[in-house]
Amino acid sequence: MELKIVIYSKSACPQCDSAKMLLKARSMPFEEIKIDDEAERLAFFQKCGPSVRQMPQVFINDQRVGGLAGLQAALAQLGL
Repeated sequence: MELKIVIYSKSACPQCDSAKMLLKARSMPFEEIKIDDEAERLAFFQKCGPSVRQMPQVFINDQRVGGLAGLQAALAQLGL
């Protein structure tokens, strides 16, 4: 099963690094989009919804799964 994984991240973010390391350890390809500009990040959060206030934000097949914990839960649910 081919998954399209996109991680929206920022520099100097331990959770972002952990999410990327998790995917790399499982040899799962992903696209990373860095949002280091504060105004861009706030606009991105606004598009995601009022509960989103942290990085990373992970999307699998264009569905937002959340941050690192959401990624772990989604992978477990997919049996990966």
